[in-house]
Amino acid sequence: IREAAEKLCRTPSAVSMTLKQVEDLLGCPLFETDRKSSLTETGHFLLQTAQGVLRDYDRAMERIFDHARARDGRLRLASVPSVATMLLPETLRSFMADRPGAAFDLVDSDSTDVRALVASGEVDLGIAGAADTHPGLEFSPLFSDPFLLVCRRDTLSDVEPGQPLHWSDLQNLPLILNESTRALHSESFQRLADRSRLSVRNVSSLIAMVQSGMGATILPALATRALPDSLATHPIADPACRRQVGVYWRAGRALGPLAAAFQRTLDALARSRPDALWSSL
Repeated sequence: IREAAEKLCRTPSAVSMTLKQVEDLLGCPLFETDRKSSLTETGHFLLQTAQGVLRDYDRAMERIFDHARARDGRLRLASVPSVATMLLPETLRSFMADRPGAAFDLVDSDSTDVRALVASGEVDLGIAGAADTHPGLEFSPLFSDPFLLVCRRDTLSDVEPGQPLHWSDLQNLPLILNESTRALHSESFQRLADRSRLSVRNVSSLIAMVQSGMGATILPALATRALPDSLATHPIADPACRRQVGVYWRAGRALGPLAAAFQRTLDALARSRPDALWSSL
């Protein structure tokens, strides 16, 4: 009793009184004798049960602390394919290595779907192109990269590689629209877009259409880093022809610790790389 009282920072009489109250509550003794040197069968059962409860409590507290310190939990992400394939593998690998108790879900889709997934609460964070309006969502910019014309190598064989093209140079070129071109508001581009007869949402299908010779398309630079050898890219001589990419989350909702930690990781990565590096990966 004395040793227990010392560990509990209580007096021996207070501990004895507590034990007496437990015995009164149970209706049976916990000790074989008044000297309290050996436990009864009920005393042994109570001790074993209490030890199990304390172990569960300790494990629960460890999980709570791990969650609060972003070492545990589940992070649900949605991202545009270019970021998911070119930037997230390295970033997620490092982030996950530091958090072996955490789990991650990643969905890749176009910017419109990414914003919808965030707004519906199906994902915690979305990485997508900036929209003119995004009701119910918060947005934090990460980086920007230029749009490039993507076409077959034999389509503009008379144009020097790397030579910027003007919108007027594309007047006779069939244009295949895609989700990313929604961010282009140039009047010259819109005139070309109005004449387009084909719009493809999936990037793989879009590339296949360009390869088949059905026309050219316009994609962000980051999305052109793994194109087939049969395709070529050309810069566009329009300084406004860029996309802004950032992180979306639901407005008015506090991010969970894991989501907040991952957003800080993305912000730090964006600050450490100027735009030119992102577009030259």
